[in-house]
Amino acid sequence: MMDRKKEMLEDKLEDLKAEYSKTKDNKKTNKHIRILRAKIAKVKREIIIASKRKHGEGFFVKKNGDATVALVGFPSTGKSSLINAIANTNSKTAPYAFTTTTIIPGTMIYKDAHIQVFDMPGLIENAHLGVGGGRMVLSAVSVVDLIVFTIDINHIEHLRQLIDELNALDIFINKEKPNILIKKEFTGGVKIEINKSRIPDRDVQEILVGLGIYNAIISIWSDISEDEFISYISERSHYINAIVALNKIDTYPNYEEVAKRIEKEFNMKVVPISATNKINLELLKREIYNNLNIITIYLKPRGEEKLDPMVLKRGSTIKDAARKVHTTLIDELKCAYVNGRSVKFLNQRVGADHVLEEGDVVTFITH
Repeated sequence: MMDRKKEMLEDKLEDLKAEYSKTKDNKKTNKHIRILRAKIAKVKREIIIASKRKHGEGFFVKKNGDATVALVGFPSTGKSSLINAIANTNSKTAPYAFTTTTIIPGTMIYKDAHIQVFDMPGLIENAHLGVGGGRMVLSAVSVVDLIVFTIDINHIEHLRQLIDELNALDIFINKEKPNILIKKEFTGGVKIEINKSRIPDRDVQEILVGLGIYNAIISIWSDISEDEFISYISERSHYINAIVALNKIDTYPNYEEVAKRIEKEFNMKVVPISATNKINLELLKREIYNNLNIITIYLKPRGEEKLDPMVLKRGSTIKDAARKVHTTLIDELKCAYVNGRSVKFLNQRVGADHVLEEGDVVTFITH
């Protein structure tokens, strides 16, 4: 039954795409084109929901540890050498393409945080269309916390291609998730309270109708494009931070200039490395950790010397740390004593809303 539903949706998608490709873009057809694009986005979303993977198909990513990182790049850029150098794994390496055909997991330990690292199969051009199993790889990327683009310094054009491939599957790099509020109603049509996007109010209404939303109150606080809006409303978009591991710098004398040029063009942190010669790998580990927006604190039970590490999101409070230990601890919590960068003196007594910083030592005090 599920397979039949998926087939019907795929046929519908093909019909919509065919109609879209035949429709000329002009003032008279603008509204029709917007509605078509919205309908295409809606059907794509329904296909994802209706899809039922068969055993052995695709890549199944099981997240472990405190955070998850994906090494993404074209074949032979050194991803396997890199994961072997920074994580506890033994991924195959060879001087030819397509050595890695599955997702290889490893664990990088940094500041007592256990960071899961995936060596993804190499992507090729038109991966978003399914070429070389690209759609399966890219869909697996959507669940990670950070992407490390592994780029051969002799082929820096790959970075733009990789970002374009991800964008084609509604995976947006180093962009904030749009601030959009939609309150669905039973009557009244589509009303727009705030619109700070690049899309005229009338076009917003037409897109929502095309997506089957006929009655709603919408507020848009973000300056986003029409494509991003359609992707977001269709629940297909993912927003992921990324940095660049500029590999094989031992083969390129002026690598620092290249790194600066990439940083300026893409507004992305670039770490020049050599995975095989183990150059700047500690620097890369540090940047991976910093760009995951996590901190490691240490719990010190009262009267004991033992310190237990705990990884939290940057900006977390005493209350967040207590909740991670156990939900009942929040109700029993009286205060906490903290040593570290977030306080002004040793064993400072703080409340539940105190914001923690990297390396803090915390002792919970209960009633």
